[in-house]
Amino acid sequence: MAVPKKKTSKAKSRSRRASNWTLSVPARSICPQCHQAKLPHVVCPTCGWYHGRQALDVS
Repeated sequence: MAVPKKKTSKAKSRSRRASNWTLSVPARSICPQCHQAKLPHVVCPTCGWYHGRQALDVS
């Protein structure tokens, strides 16, 4: 069985564990109706349009 030759430092082991906690920026798309940034597959919060029709009444 393999045995490590040196002790792994706290910084090395903690940075290896911390790599799993990184956050990614959510994807953005452009609303074809009002041309504002929105989340894909979600009703546009600015104008209320989704998939070519008025889904919400935003006033």
